[in-house]
Amino acid sequence: MLFREAEETDVDEVVKMLANDPLGKTRENYIHPLPDQYLKAFEAIRSDPNNELIVAVWENQIIGVLQITFTPYITHQGGWRATIEGVRTSEYVRGKGVGTNMITWAIERAKTRNCHLVQLTTDKTRKDALRFYEKLGFQATHEGLKLKL
Repeated sequence: MLFREAEETDVDEVVKMLANDPLGKTRENYIHPLPDQYLKAFEAIRSDPNNELIVAVWENQIIGVLQITFTPYITHQGGWRATIEGVRTSEYVRGKGVGTNMITWAIERAKTRNCHLVQLTTDKTRKDALRFYEKLGFQATHEGLKLKL
């Protein structure tokens, strides 16, 4: 399995994976052609040195995606954190270790950027995802809050 930064030609497959679950179906708009906002978001991510959209590739096919954001904080003595979001795998590879490999890769990537912490969120309705992350060593130490605008 190869991990690399996504290219513009990957955006269609990325959005397809994001839309392919019960929550994604309500949030994403996977139509052809893709709405412009997806390509604008991709360009913003690509142009920001502290954001990476990563795809997992096997036999020239994208089988997973995640976004990792590196953020400097004044807390923890000015330390950096990595935030992992938008983790998805293709339906046909679920349960085959792809997700574990992706998160392990992201943790190692955070170490190369001298991050002292890796954090992520998952929707409370995603019970399997919560168990998956806990199995990888993540702990629910904080309560997260969101305000939709």
